Amino acid sequence: MMKLNTDVLKMLISKLPATHEGEIGCDDCFDVLHEFAEMELKGKSPEQAMPLVKEHLDNCGECRQEYQALLEGLKALNSPKN
Repeated sequence: MMKLNTDVLKMLISKLPATHEGEIGCDDCFDVLHEFAEMELKGKSPEQAMPLVKEHLDNCGECRQEYQALLEGLKALNSPKN
């Protein structure tokens, strides 16, 4: 867990102008993360189809890590067996 200190508060305050009413939170992002990953693996453009998810992943390191792990797992499942 991140400790709340002056540096963390400054970082959080600096992010406020980038927030907007329509953005999604971690729970909503996590609910559709598999769809976003599957679209990417199929060569589609998930960032165009799901811009709020893309925006959330750009701003949330935790969700981005979850996404990368999911993407790597799906790639491994879909790769031909040797």
